[in-house]
This record gives sequence, structure tokens and C-alpha cells, in this order.
Amino acid sequence: MDDEIRPPAVTTNKILRMKNKFVKLLGLFSATIVLCTACTKNFDELNTDPTAYNPTNFEPNYLLTTAQLAYTGSFDFSYETWRGNLIYASTLMQQLSTVVGYWAGDKYLLNADYTAAYWIVAYPEQVKPVADLVELTKDKDKYKNLHQIARIMRAMILQRISDLYGDVPYSAAGLGYYSNVYFPVYDKQEIIYKDIIKEYEEAAIALDPAADKPTGDAFYNGKPDQIEKWKKLAYSLMLRAGARLSKIDPATAQATIQKTLGKTMQSNDDNAYLVHDATGGRPTVNRNFQVLQGQPEADYVKWSQKLIDFMKTNNDPRLPVIAELANGDRTAANQKGMPNGYDLSGVAGRDISSAPGYTGMGAYSKPSGLLNKLNAPTFIFTYGEAELLLADAAARFPGGISGIGAASTYYNNGVKAAITYMAPYDAAAAISDGAADAYLTAHPYNAGDGLNMINTQYFALTATMFDFYEGWSNWRRSGYPVLTPVVYPGNVTNGTVPRRFPYPLAEANTNPTNYKTAHDAVPGGDLLSGRVWWDKP
Repeated sequence: MDDEIRPPAVTTNKILRMKNKFVKLLGLFSATIVLCTACTKNFDELNTDPTAYNPTNFEPNYLLTTAQLAYTGSFDFSYETWRGNLIYASTLMQQLSTVVGYWAGDKYLLNADYTAAYWIVAYPEQVKPVADLVELTKDKDKYKNLHQIARIMRAMILQRISDLYGDVPYSAAGLGYYSNVYFPVYDKQEIIYKDIIKEYEEAAIALDPAADKPTGDAFYNGKPDQIEKWKKLAYSLMLRAGARLSKIDPATAQATIQKTLGKTMQSNDDNAYLVHDATGGRPTVNRNFQVLQGQPEADYVKWSQKLIDFMKTNNDPRLPVIAELANGDRTAANQKGMPNGYDLSGVAGRDISSAPGYTGMGAYSKPSGLLNKLNAPTFIFTYGEAELLLADAAARFPGGISGIGAASTYYNNGVKAAITYMAPYDAAAAISDGAADAYLTAHPYNAGDGLNMINTQYFALTATMFDFYEGWSNWRRSGYPVLTPVVYPGNVTNGTVPRRFPYPLAEANTNPTNYKTAHDAVPGGDLLSGRVWWDKP
């Protein structure tokens, strides 16, 4: 497909321009945009320098909204979402599949610009505003809860960056103005995780339902128990961080998980998600679907065979909600996933027409119109995730976590929540408790295959949430579901599923000493096949 519309590559000069531009502008790319009111006419004059603020023009809630919206994807046409979440994470995890030539993920090919995209965008668009928010609300009683929420957001944002790359700038990230450190060290991931866990716990404890209710909160604003929900989100994120250490540091994993018991999300009503606005133009729409509604993605990106076969085999009630054929048919029996690792080269064995059972692109299932909408929500964390992580912990560490319940109970809660959470996408996407109960009756928890069952359900949930970053991280941690690697000509991983993103090459020029130290220390090399610290073989 030589005439395909490709996401533009990013050059070193463009990276530098982007960094400079974002640092200056994003601090006040604010709730006025999220709420789709008019943008300021002097947008290019705004600056995140705190000395430019005064009591009459500074509203820190804007920074919270900015960071939350940016966490769902870049303002610049979903820049890193397109490249990192979709092109790479979704396909190498065999949750989505495509034959579009520049989608390198499930071919295990390296496009250094695409793997660098998350880093290049997240530091200026996510880390910088939330770092400002932490600093500018510190020791201010009227922003007591806003400050703690900023700490939670900062930890969550940097945890994802570290999960993708490993050792990364953390302690000094976004603080150049305050610390005069312009070439931040790459903190060791082990140290990053210890501090992230501390931040989640301390912030959760400090949140006070009697104090301020942040108005710039795009996750929970307007809910009477807003602060209590943030506590649950913080402990749920802490649970995830603890679970991530299951292989590399089981003792810390168990101790961390134990502290979260009874404090995590308790129902789908606690789910954290951001509702997008299709009327606000490119900055406010759902980032994943902004890409998937364009061309050639709309015609050539499909649900994977791995995911659809799992749902069809198990008569999953989510299938007719999440999938449809080109003609709009959502009948479960007619859905068909596309195998990963094919293209449109015309070469026998590689071209999709060579795939067993191929009858045309229109016969493969794509994300349904119930989900694929520009005003669809982006889910940040769900009750189903929390319960499945607790199920994993109970199954993995029997007798090792005081007070933890039965794996089967958490599994049942998690699967039911993962089936019934989708109403925020569309009222017609709602699945009844009865349908979820029937599914569990037909597929009871089997302790002998517990970790596989739990984490395969996690795989299905992160796919339907479109959080492919998290699906990839949990697979690297757990090893489930078992994936059959793609063998594509010219792949750079020796036919193994990629395990991390290499560092951006631009860092060798902009932060050379710290980059080299981190680059040289990556287990397995600074490659797609290298590993982050917690990803113990």
C-alpha cells in the first residue's frame, strides 16, 4: 500500500520544537477547552512560569483538567495514542490486528519514531502540567485535596512512562523551572516504583472529604463522594503497582497489596473515566476513535483472531456489543477475528489473502459503532481491573497476604464487573447482571488454571477498554494469556513478542550523559526485546 496515509514521522528538530512549544503552552491548555468553550485569543502568550500568575488569573484546576485530558492522548491528533497504544501495544498483544503497512507492532518491526512517541508527548503534555500543579498547590489549605489528587495523577502518569521504557526521568521530571535541573537523571525503575507506591498511599491517606472539591476533575467532578472515589482510585492504582512487582520482588508486592485490601474500588460506580466531547474539535474527542475512524484504519484495523476466538468459544456476552462486520452485523456467531502478522504485499504466505478462511476484509470484525464514537469515554481504571488483580494476588500468593479473600470470589466479581461496565459507551452497550451470572455459571473458576483464567479476562477487559498499554504491561508481568508469536520477515526480535520501547534517539543529543547510562543498563539491550526491571524472565 504505497499510497497509504501514514502518521508523520518526527524528526529531532521537531522534537526540540515540540518540547519548547509544549513547555510554554500546555500549562493553561485548560478546562475551557475540555468544556468546549472558546479558546483564549492570546493562547501563545500564556506560560507555565508561575511568576506570570497572580491571584486574579491563576486557577490550578485548569492544570488538573489539562493533565487528565492529556493522559487520554495527545492534543496533536492523538499523536502517541496512534503510534504507541494502537500501532504497537494493541497489535503486538494480539488484541487488534491490521494489514496497514506502517502498523509495525504485530510484525515486531522497529519504527524508532513511533516507539519514541509516548515519551516525546507525555513529558511536555502530561508530566509538565501535573508537576506544576503539585508545586503550585503545595502547603495551600484551600487546595488540600487538589494537591493530593495531583500527586496521584503524577504517579499514575510516570508509572505508565516507566512501564513502557524502564528507567526514566522521574524525581526531577517536569521540575526544571523549580530546580534548575535541565538534564534530569534516569531514575532506576526499582526506585521509581517505591516512590510511586509511597505517593499513592500518602495521598490517599491525606485526602479529606471535608476539604476542597476540585472543580477541574474530569474523572469524578460532580459526584457527591468525589474525594472518597479518589481514595479508592489511589488504592486501586497502588494495588496495580504492587502487582507489577509480583515476579521481581514478591515480598514488596505482597506487603503493598495487603495495604490496599478493603480500600480499592467496590463497584463499577467507582470506575474512573473521562467523557469526551465530539463538538469541541480535535482537542476534545476520544483519542483512539479519532484514529480508528480515519483512513486507512477504518477499513483495515480489526479485532484480532485471538480475542474474537476467545469470546466466541466462551459465548461471551460482550462479543455482540464490541464487534461488528463491515455491513454493521453484530450477530455473535458471525464475528470473525483477523489473524495477526499479515499484510497487503501480495506475497504468498504474507498477504492477508493467504490467511486460512480468508473471504475478504469485510468479513473480519471491527470495533462496533456502540464503542467507536468520538464522544466515547476513555476508561482510566475500573473495578473489574481491581478485582482481577486481587484474584491474581490471591492465586499467586496463597497464604502470603494476610486478610485477602478467595481467588474465586475476586475472579467472579472481576469478570462480572468486566462484562457489565460498558454502559458509559452507549446505553445499548449495557449488559445485564443476569447475562454475566450465566457466563460465570458456564465458566466457573478453576484453581488449577487460575492465573491463566484471571489474566486472560484481564486481557479481554483491557481490550474492550482500549487500554492496550495496560494489557501489554499486565501480560509482561503475568505471562498470560499465552500468545503464539508472529514470524514476519525482517522482524527485529527473533520472533518473540516485544517487551519494551527503546529510548528516543533524540535523548542522545538532548540529555546525552544520562541517556547513555540508562541505555547501556537495559537488560537485554535498548531494544524491543529488552526488558524493564520488573519484567523478570
